[in-house]
Amino acid sequence: MVPSDAGGGLMRGDLLSDPVEGLDEALAVVDAFDEALVAGLLRPGPAQAAGVSGLAGAVAGTPLAARVAEAAEKAAAGTGGEDHFVALAAARNALLGSVHDALVQRIDESVGRPGTGEEAADPEPVAAAPEEAANLLAAARSWLCDLARGGWRGLDHELVAGAAPVVAAMLPEPRMRRRAALLDGFAAELAASCPGATLERVPVRRWADLWSRALLLTVPGSAGAGAVGTVTGRLLPLGVDVQEHATAVQAQVHAVLEPAGGGAPRLVRASVSAPKPDTVVGAGLWQLLRPRMSLLGAVGEGRSAEVEAMPVTAEGDLLWDDALARTGEPADAFATARVMLSAATAARVEPLDRHPVRIAVPVLLEGYAAREEEDGLAFEVAGRLLAVDTDRMPAAGPLTPEAVAASHACVGLLRWDAGEFLLQPLAVETTVRKKTVAVHAGAWAGGTSDKAGVRAEKAATDAVAVLRERAGRLLRT
Repeated sequence: MVPSDAGGGLMRGDLLSDPVEGLDEALAVVDAFDEALVAGLLRPGPAQAAGVSGLAGAVAGTPLAARVAEAAEKAAAGTGGEDHFVALAAARNALLGSVHDALVQRIDESVGRPGTGEEAADPEPVAAAPEEAANLLAAARSWLCDLARGGWRGLDHELVAGAAPVVAAMLPEPRMRRRAALLDGFAAELAASCPGATLERVPVRRWADLWSRALLLTVPGSAGAGAVGTVTGRLLPLGVDVQEHATAVQAQVHAVLEPAGGGAPRLVRASVSAPKPDTVVGAGLWQLLRPRMSLLGAVGEGRSAEVEAMPVTAEGDLLWDDALARTGEPADAFATARVMLSAATAARVEPLDRHPVRIAVPVLLEGYAAREEEDGLAFEVAGRLLAVDTDRMPAAGPLTPEAVAASHACVGLLRWDAGEFLLQPLAVETTVRKKTVAVHAGAWAGGTSDKAGVRAEKAATDAVAVLRERAGRLLRT
């Protein structure tokens, strides 16, 4: 997609469309187990027992083999306990982790990039965090096991309501809020689908993902250690991924970090999130996020950021603190991608986070032809098609499907979904009046003079002002 000596592009587009050995077989085992959770494991039938046993067979010969074999036997007989369900969730996670690793390795091969963070310098260590409240984890685990026994078809409001007191007890504990948010969101989804017996369609993979992840997070120590060190150097942004829901929004900046004092560049992320009213949409989202992270201003202005002893997790997520950063010199995302992206090392992925849905690898594409297919836009490179996921592009920026279709270079996130690789554009280069122009999804992060952006920001300002005024009235009464 670009020559091998040009920096960060995809060099072997054919690898992205070639089959990955063992992938279909692993996913078939996961699917069979997930189907067993639909009717529940209180009184499993032959098909459910086979699904559970298949999971045990898939991890035979691994360190999980004995525990999962016992768990599968008990669950198939309808006598599975909490430890057995945790073992089954661990086996399912291990299988999806192997799929994740195979796909990431395929991406690294196609990009010609070093593998995950073995080559990256270890950050300066920080003190370990205290242990979690075991009683709250046990309460959450008990509720999740009741869900597995009842199954998605057995959902009712009484069963789902069992999560409420657990979430309420977790929320005041800072170390438990990650679990609380997951349980709360999962329970809300289940409650909206009650009764399960009348559901026309069950989101089998999604609910099994949420269930197994939540269950494994009830194991003490599973939430990770938070910050494991600090980094110092120059941060060169590549683009912003905006994730929006009705009541919350998050902006995640993908960047290359040049460590101070030399060393290999590394891929990092910095995220900021905020609650939001459902009336704040489009460019108005930046008003909620902008005051919380100065990096967004640097992204909007096309500048780098200098960080000093910034906390970082083992997975390369910067725990952003404005006091530890300052805006740097101008930095072009495409220049960064062309010069540094293929040499940047990625941080290792924690075991619990090894899942295909979490794959989001920054890449540079050039020399492609955009084509409109029946199922959407695609880039054709050397006779191969790479689907472009324009649905993920935020309305909070000037990047549009039309700009992507007219582009000749793209910085984006390579993802994997529904059995194929997809490209989520973060920025594109296109030609306007014989000049190359870059269009970024995060161009409005620090403010904008663009007419559409100004209108959206004004509408958001008015909406927030009204909501604050109403909230003030309620507090005064």
